[in-house]
Amino acid sequence: MIPTCSDLSIMVRRCLLTFKPFRIFVAGIGFFSLCFLMTSLGGQFSAKRPADSPFTVRAEVLSGHESRGVLRKISDMLEVIMKRMDALSKLGNTTDTHRLEELSSALDRYGASYAMEGGCSPNYSLQVMPQEETANWMRARWTSDPCYAFYGVDGSDCSFLVYLSEVEWFCPPLAWRNQTATPTLQPPPKIQAVLRSDVGALLEQVGAGKESLSFMKRRIRRMAAQWAAAARRLDDKLRHHRREQQRVLVHVGFLTEESGDVFSPKVLKGGPLGEMVQWADILTALHVLGHDLKISVSLKELHGFLGVPPGRGNCPLTGPLPFDLIYTDYHGLQQMKHHMGLSLRKHKCHIRVIDTFGTEPAYNHEEYATLHGYRTNWGYWNLRGQQFMTMFPHTPDNSFMGFVAEELNETERRNIQRNKVHNMAVVYGKDASMWKGKEKFLAILHRYMEIHGTVYYETQRPPEVPTFVKNHGLLPQQELQQLLRQAKLFIGFGFPYEGPAPLEAIANGCIFLQPKFNPSHSSLNHDFFRGKPTSRKVSSQHPYAEQYIGRPHVITIDFNNSEEFDATVREIMRMNVKPFLPYEYTCEGMLERVHAYIQNQDFCRPEAPFPPVNSSWLAGASGPFVLPPNSSLLTWGANAGAHAAWPPLSALRLLASPEGQSCVRACRTAGLVCEPAFYRFINIREAFSALDLQCDGLESEMNHLFPAFSAEHAECGLQRDPLLFSCAGSSGRYRRLCPCRDYRVGQVALCRDCL
Repeated sequence: MIPTCSDLSIMVRRCLLTFKPFRIFVAGIGFFSLCFLMTSLGGQFSAKRPADSPFTVRAEVLSGHESRGVLRKISDMLEVIMKRMDALSKLGNTTDTHRLEELSSALDRYGASYAMEGGCSPNYSLQVMPQEETANWMRARWTSDPCYAFYGVDGSDCSFLVYLSEVEWFCPPLAWRNQTATPTLQPPPKIQAVLRSDVGALLEQVGAGKESLSFMKRRIRRMAAQWAAAARRLDDKLRHHRREQQRVLVHVGFLTEESGDVFSPKVLKGGPLGEMVQWADILTALHVLGHDLKISVSLKELHGFLGVPPGRGNCPLTGPLPFDLIYTDYHGLQQMKHHMGLSLRKHKCHIRVIDTFGTEPAYNHEEYATLHGYRTNWGYWNLRGQQFMTMFPHTPDNSFMGFVAEELNETERRNIQRNKVHNMAVVYGKDASMWKGKEKFLAILHRYMEIHGTVYYETQRPPEVPTFVKNHGLLPQQELQQLLRQAKLFIGFGFPYEGPAPLEAIANGCIFLQPKFNPSHSSLNHDFFRGKPTSRKVSSQHPYAEQYIGRPHVITIDFNNSEEFDATVREIMRMNVKPFLPYEYTCEGMLERVHAYIQNQDFCRPEAPFPPVNSSWLAGASGPFVLPPNSSLLTWGANAGAHAAWPPLSALRLLASPEGQSCVRACRTAGLVCEPAFYRFINIREAFSALDLQCDGLESEMNHLFPAFSAEHAECGLQRDPLLFSCAGSSGRYRRLCPCRDYRVGQVALCRDCL
């Protein structure tokens, strides 16, 4: 039953008494905000029981799923209310207590009148409330943000009700309003995406005025021929696949003036370029794949593209989102939240976050992160883990976006091998501070090799760089490429972590020598990772190069061991390696990967519940899992039924990790990759039975390690919240259930049947 206004006034008084000790300026909320809060929940609250708070959910009315939805809606609406209260608290001239008492008294009178008149009519007015109080309250509220006037609020009583019922969709539609007057906006019909080989239009869209944008345009222009060749090869692969053109917004938040844009001034002074390399390649991949692209590097552009109403984000967007996909970063996500308000929650399934180091589910789940100590300055957005897209395949909880390195043709490869200077080394370190404390092993290297650096300096040679180093200063990309093509060795100092340069050096025929970290660097012991939303342990400067490339192209040693360092340098002098570039970092590899994501990752479509009702395999001990001949890993049985999934269920391999081991490591040990999209298919009791794990007890809870088995207590734990399905994380108490999959050679992001 929907509560009457009399009931609402009782609720309001109780709410006011609850808030009163905290001196919150509740009067600014307004009756209508409380009205839409209550009526939008369809009467799922009770004001009849003395013990109930006005925001108490009746457990006997709501199921677990419904209650989570209701609580989420309450959270959303209270967030808006509190935001408005904060602004309105600066407008009042009377004391909080006086305003609260006035509002409570007025609501009693207003509730009776509203009930008698049957609601608002075109000529309705709130004269039953004291005139001065009405004027103060109404005027303060509707002028607190210009977006209200933008949506037709003019200070009249009915304009408030129209706004709350038709713009903020919480109050019921008004009977006297013509509901067909405003046509429903429909997105334009889809057209086929056609691969492009010309980047001219993209270069115009990127714009100018920032050194960072100039750097990105130079990169796009330099790589244009390789992208065009890759597009032709991919077109041959996808000739029989129809691809719909997607409307895509790319908002590069870290380059906006509002975020400080600390990168642009440092482009010519040795600043980090990895992020700009990746963004340039993302823009090019989306353009070449034939999608309708809009690029934003300012809040003004973002407002224009999204159609955000003016003001501070108190009013929601109306109508459908003008984009199918939005690529942004953490800065952009925060800006969108501030200027879209609740609309961001409505449209967040369209968002993809370019996230250099990754975000694990335990840090992404706001409630869980807060309760269990995983809350950081980043994370806690309650997105699906695979909406975060990383520079390297750190954790399969996120999607691996990547970037590209320049690919050599056969003639270039032969020339490089012919012209290598075998006693020449280039140091990975553009900033002078990176050279501090490195004199000892540089002196050893100098016994065998001529050392070159590319360190930025303004007026004189940086004192941190030894005199025996030939410093070229910062080099344009093409000149750096020529230097790498001559050098035999590219040596890292341990920082920066996981940049593009080592891959570029390896692609130009260098051996990459990097330091091993013992103990591994993480948020627990290293300032750089502290506060980042990941518990990943970094074993070397470039874990991808160590794990996915390895010897002879990549050598990882303890730089503090002088004897080992000396022996390794002498070994490198005798080695000959060919230029090497993993397929996933070629233009074709990135196009293939981004195409697969766009075609198959749909986070807006609700997933069908699993297991389905009346599943025929539920009576079997092993459920849908079978052990194929000549295999030690369980797979999805052919008779288990077809279920919509990407990757396809044919790629699923089920195993249990040893105690204390994450699913990332357990799957890798088996030569596979952990696949979080499969978790919902193994989060069932039958998965434990199939693995011969006997459950004396079965529980379901929010735990980023579940599903898992506790051998000590013979207890099996199922995951209650799908947002916490995670390949990362381990505990000595649990054997984790791990959904693994195969992968394409050179393309770890995709399974063998994923195209």
